[in-house]
Amino acid sequence: MALSGMRGLSVFISEIRNCQNKEQERLRVDKELGNIRTRFKNEKGLSPYEKKKYVWKMLYIFMLGYDVDFGHMEAVSLISAPKYPEKQVGYLVTSCLLNENHDFLRLAINTVRNDIIGRNETFQCLALTLVGNIGGREFAESLAPDVQKLLISSSCRPLVKKKAALCLLRLVRKNPDVVNVDGWSDRMAQLLDERNVGVLTSSMSLFVSLVSNNHEAYWSCLPKCVKVLERLARNLDVPQEYTYYGIPSPWLQVKTMRALQYFPTIEDPNTRRALFEVLQRVLMGTDVVKNVNKNNASHAVLFEALALVMHLDAEKEMMSQCVALLGKFIAVREPNIRYLGLENMTRMLMVTDVQDIIKRHQAQIITSLKDPDISIRRRALDLLYAMCDTSNAKDIVEELLQYLGTAEFAMREELALKAAILAEKFAPDLSWYVDVILQLIDKAGDFVSDDIWFRVVQFVTNNEDLQPYAALKAREYLDKPAIHETMMKVSAYLLGEYSHLLARRPGCSPKEIFGIIHEKLPTVSTPTISILLSTYAKILMHSQPADPELQNQIWAIFSKYETSIDAEIQQRAVEYFALSKKGAALMDILAEMPKFPERESSLIKKAEDTEADTAELSAIKSRAQQQASNALVVTGQQPANEPPQVTQLGMVKIPSINNLENNHVDQEVTQTNGTMGEVEPQNADILGDLLSPLAIEGPPGVSGTETLSEDGALALAPVGEQENAIKPVVDIAEKFHDLCVKDSGVLYEDPYVQIGIKAEWRGHQGRLVLFLGNKTTSSLDAVNAVILPPSHLKLELSSVPEIIPPRSQVQCPLDVVNLRPSRDVAVLDFSYKFGTNLVDNKLRIPAVLNKFFQPVTLSAEEFFPQWRSLAAPPLKLQEVVRGVRPMPLGEMANLLNSLRLIVSPGLDPNANNLVASTTFYSESTRSMLCLVRIETDPADRTQLRMTVASGDPTLTFELKEFIKEQLISIPTASTPPVPQQPQPTIQPISSSDPGALLAGLL
Repeated sequence: MALSGMRGLSVFISEIRNCQNKEQERLRVDKELGNIRTRFKNEKGLSPYEKKKYVWKMLYIFMLGYDVDFGHMEAVSLISAPKYPEKQVGYLVTSCLLNENHDFLRLAINTVRNDIIGRNETFQCLALTLVGNIGGREFAESLAPDVQKLLISSSCRPLVKKKAALCLLRLVRKNPDVVNVDGWSDRMAQLLDERNVGVLTSSMSLFVSLVSNNHEAYWSCLPKCVKVLERLARNLDVPQEYTYYGIPSPWLQVKTMRALQYFPTIEDPNTRRALFEVLQRVLMGTDVVKNVNKNNASHAVLFEALALVMHLDAEKEMMSQCVALLGKFIAVREPNIRYLGLENMTRMLMVTDVQDIIKRHQAQIITSLKDPDISIRRRALDLLYAMCDTSNAKDIVEELLQYLGTAEFAMREELALKAAILAEKFAPDLSWYVDVILQLIDKAGDFVSDDIWFRVVQFVTNNEDLQPYAALKAREYLDKPAIHETMMKVSAYLLGEYSHLLARRPGCSPKEIFGIIHEKLPTVSTPTISILLSTYAKILMHSQPADPELQNQIWAIFSKYETSIDAEIQQRAVEYFALSKKGAALMDILAEMPKFPERESSLIKKAEDTEADTAELSAIKSRAQQQASNALVVTGQQPANEPPQVTQLGMVKIPSINNLENNHVDQEVTQTNGTMGEVEPQNADILGDLLSPLAIEGPPGVSGTETLSEDGALALAPVGEQENAIKPVVDIAEKFHDLCVKDSGVLYEDPYVQIGIKAEWRGHQGRLVLFLGNKTTSSLDAVNAVILPPSHLKLELSSVPEIIPPRSQVQCPLDVVNLRPSRDVAVLDFSYKFGTNLVDNKLRIPAVLNKFFQPVTLSAEEFFPQWRSLAAPPLKLQEVVRGVRPMPLGEMANLLNSLRLIVSPGLDPNANNLVASTTFYSESTRSMLCLVRIETDPADRTQLRMTVASGDPTLTFELKEFIKEQLISIPTASTPPVPQQPQPTIQPISSSDPGALLAGLL
């Protein structure tokens, strides 16, 4: 802007730039805004020059980020000024300050229209620029006819026509109906005959927008576009100012070829021949040169030409030429060109005839898998996946398996899925398919979805000839000292079903198979234990007539898990133990699984129809949440002298995430004593049985009103600040910290109520069940439970009944979705009324950062490449932590392991250092590998140096702070025990006796 005649404005800008800090700047701006307000109130005394100066100042203040709403009207009023300097300021400042929906713009529509239809070209350009920048629907309806007249006027200069074309483009985007298709088609054809390249470029932008909405109306313009391309390709009558590094108007070429792609395939032979000649010239004349700017322009034209060739379904000769050209591009050093070459080669595969030609470049494409740029590696993976068929499937899949060992973790899940799909679609024989999937699980178990091993089980079950081979391969993998849990699942299943087919092979007797599987049992998670129990039952069945020693070993395992806290494991143990006593009848009961019905592969369906699959999963989850929305109330009321009524076999089943995915929520409440039908009366306390696994020993009488520690996000909930007459009988803070590393336990307890939690976590999702137990012989009224979620968690709590009956328990499922990394904690606002006492507590929910960790153990070959790739902040952060709670190195390692940060011994050559790793899951990061290194000083255990690395800056910071909170010693202030008031209707109960927790009340 020209400021030479505005000394006041120049001085103001200089003063702002000389401010030492933000506060000085704000004070100077406030002073100036006050002065401007005062001058605007006395508008009659303002000269046009002064008004223009103050509006300029307002614009500058607005650019600094301050609010200048009071001056909008003054800026708009300058549009109607008769002289150019004031009018220019009005148009420019209005364009910057207002948007299309601002009410003040309505006041200027008439003035803008008068400038457009006037004869002053300068005013016309100002008005068209304003409308082109901020014009909305009202401008479109009022001004479109006038702008169209201006565009087709023979008396208008090219400068005005260019602005009119772009202005009309804005209006068409806001309201396509402003252009009458029937009457505008011929006029658009005339505009495409324009000799001025600037006007032609602006008109072509308008044409692309029009033809994208309705190509049928503009068939007459198609030959005109081809002529424009011929003119540019031959560099005929193109001014020097529109030639960019020797390329005639590359922008116009790109726009024209894009417009042609909106038309169906061209049938006219003359037009088609002329167009192919132009495209041939583009393909032949494009090469990689040293000048980056020329490369960018020529390649923009080239890749648009390739898109047009594919659209026109050109002859095979031209398609081969395109592939050959792309083959050169994927071999150059410039990464952007390699990326575009791979991407366009993938698009070319849509034309079936070129697949054989693209295969010639397979070696170079495989080389791109090792490119330093991850975006190029992804495009190479997509291209290999698309070009795979029966002739090259073995080579490509083997390359993918080799690459899997070195691929970064961000790509492994996609890589594993694509390798599994290719192996299934193009397997030359099924034994090769089994080999590939087992290798896949062995190399990338953490990134292999359940669908993959489910699918290989279906293939083996449906092909009898394959069963001995699959069982033998599974047996071989079990010989490895350490295998992934997914491999454990598939191996256990296959050996349970088909190990009897290997009985004559050395090392494959039922006893040996059982031994090698059972030695892995301590290392697996709860869902895998369920599969192993089924395998044991099958092995016992196949060993008939029974081997007494093997039978006793398996029975002992079943007996051990009959009292498991996990409902699924308990049910399987009880049922298998009872069934195993059936003798020879067991062969019929546990016969081999029948063949699966033929159906479409879930993996292929996932790859081909991702959107439909996602919608289906969303619907399933929605239905499951609706089913789980009603809280389950279990009452224990019964006459004192009558025996309890207990069902024959069963348990309390808490819906897991797996059940949610299967749209199955089981709310069956029964009880067992380990053997079917044998129930002891003293264990018939349903409420006591439900709460027994949740009761954790704690000091009765300890108040939860302690002062919270300064541990950042973990202390968000002001626990214990409530002035309740009824005090908790457990240490609430201690119970919360216990649940941060455990998945079940007591969250809160007072003389009337106990709140227990049982949780299950999978990836970035979790399901908690809140057990609200009424310990009294009277009803609890006005019960209310509300979740106060932090911004990074999405929580859905089922409805809670307002009244909990005497000696009853309510189960309230709580679904958790982790959106992004954060240490903030959700709060449960729980209140109830007992008699005249209203109790209100705010309790922290243990949905903390480490709950979304999935332990992973890395070898040195896997750890160090990832550690080196995360080289600098903010992905890798280092801090010296002081005030650490002194502890031996082994205790520190146990602490990290309890937080699901798995310590890998031996990775760090210094024996005083610890190296740990885990995988964090959230909706934004998906699965993200986290690496931690802790360097300790043997002479001073109160300080250490910690380095944390991950692929997400926020995650790195949050994890560092989270670990620091766990390591720093934070003293907690204990509150003396609160004396309990005598409760004549309630017997004293020790929470340290889980079995008798509420039995005294019943």
